Amino acid sequence: MGYELRVERERPLAHAELAAALTPAGYALRGSQEQGEVVVRHEGDEHVIATWRGRLAGEPLSDWQVAQLARMAGLLGARLIGEDGEVYAIRDGVVEQTNKDASYVFGKVEEILSAGPAQWSK
Repeated sequence: MGYELRVERERPLAHAELAAALTPAGYALRGSQEQGEVVVRHEGDEHVIATWRGRLAGEPLSDWQVAQLARMAGLLGARLIGEDGEVYAIRDGVVEQTNKDASYVFGKVEEILSAGPAQWSK
């Protein structure tokens, strides 16, 4: 199991609201209202970005997946939160992580998304 990022907001997410916000943006929902996956296509392949089990969460393996999760959180009016309380967001077209006074920039969202889901090396 990897490092989990959660999509959180003040009001709980309903499955219908999730579908209404994500489907027009190119994401697909698989499964049921109780349990499923959010999938996105890149160059003909499908990639699972997050799981749905009454809440939306993902375990990214690449900058591309972090960018996809941050984009989804924005579409839902939510925040993307890491296990240690850090926040991941897209600000001024850049994907970044902030934690208290420190920040890390992943890069420009459009460049990350076009590069695709190349996994981080260990």
